[in-house]
Amino acid sequence: MTASFDNDMNRPKTNDTSNFSDAILDRLGKLHPKLIDLSLDRVHRLLAALGHPEKQVPPVVHIAGTNGKGSTLSYLRSMAEAAGLKVHAYISPHLVRFHERIYVAGQDISEPDLVTVLEECERVNDGAPITYFEITTVAAFLAFSRTPADLLLLEVGLGGRLDTTNVIDAPAVSVITPIGLDHQQFLGDTVDLIAGEKAGILKANCPAVIGPQEDSVREVLERTCDRLGVTPLFAGQDFQVYEEHGRLVYQDDFGLQDLPLPRLTGRHQIDNAGTALAVLAALPTELSERIDDDARAKGLRTVQWPARLQRLKTGPLFDLLPEGTELWLDGGHNPAAGTALAQSLAEMNDRDGKPLHMIMGMLETKDAAGYLRPFDGLVRSLRTLTIPEEPGSASAQSLVDAAVRAGLTAQAAANLAHALQDITAITAGTPARILICGSLYLAGQVLRENG
Repeated sequence: MTASFDNDMNRPKTNDTSNFSDAILDRLGKLHPKLIDLSLDRVHRLLAALGHPEKQVPPVVHIAGTNGKGSTLSYLRSMAEAAGLKVHAYISPHLVRFHERIYVAGQDISEPDLVTVLEECERVNDGAPITYFEITTVAAFLAFSRTPADLLLLEVGLGGRLDTTNVIDAPAVSVITPIGLDHQQFLGDTVDLIAGEKAGILKANCPAVIGPQEDSVREVLERTCDRLGVTPLFAGQDFQVYEEHGRLVYQDDFGLQDLPLPRLTGRHQIDNAGTALAVLAALPTELSERIDDDARAKGLRTVQWPARLQRLKTGPLFDLLPEGTELWLDGGHNPAAGTALAQSLAEMNDRDGKPLHMIMGMLETKDAAGYLRPFDGLVRSLRTLTIPEEPGSASAQSLVDAAVRAGLTAQAAANLAHALQDITAITAGTPARILICGSLYLAGQVLRENG
């Protein structure tokens, strides 16, 4: 088993596989005395020793932001693959198994290939201090460099300026999705400071696409673009996206596209899909032209991104519920994610009137009250959990206290099964909507438990 630490992006995470790679990952997690130590020196050292695999990868779309990074990446991957392109992708954290982080030309990295690149990085590093996220990101670059592909979608782990992924000198496109408060202990305690860190992925004379932002954040990003000589595409100014008559309409200087609504649920997914479409327009012509309208439509219809307002329709957990009860799962964990999620659930309630019951677990480093505040007046009942086997989890009782600060009433539950039983009892067979939320780590456990 790999160890559990207390940060979303850069930590080893317990999983239930028995792969040989687990033992290697466990060793790699012990190479540095700190869990997070934002710096690029160690990464550059190891990449140089390995012959610079980061310089031998296909064109890169580098994606930073507080919310929407993964969804935007998923839209890009889905649309590009619908056009027949071979795509690499790097994400963090994983939900069920580490292999999800390194997506090589159409599939999660295989166990033998993962073992090969991890062992090579471990051998070349030769015991030198390096964080878990740093050495595993280098392993990902090694894997990507050895398999041909048309595009690499690279998600930032934490921040941007000093994030391990920020070793690409000239990305095809840099992308910054909505920025909000999260990871303040590492990035700064205001959105403007955080925006400055995220803006660190922007590169001189390289195209940039900026998703919807607060005014002050936009000003920070504009100043960075001006300094670097970057001409960015800003959401709401250089491109617009909206829903009309059950369709997604995207418009920029090149014209208007009439496309199907994305498969992913929530109004915020319209914005994420629009950002992805703007990225396609900003790609080099030889790539952008290959992803035609049919591929874009197919990609939007078929996109998948687990634990982002995902409806669970089968499985052992779903089978515990009365007929007509919906079960939803979301891994968002900051106030902006809570706002977007509450808006989506409110729209569902307006359509069908099903009462919302929530089950929440969250890491102790997160702003639980800020996350919960948008649900005031919307949620019928709230059960809180201590996330099992997660030392960094907030206690169920502390989440009850956070709910009170947010204006909600909550009860602590012993575990997920008890929480579901409690909700089933109070709904008395009446169709309801249950949302399990607050942490990607809780979401990963739910997906494993639900098969």
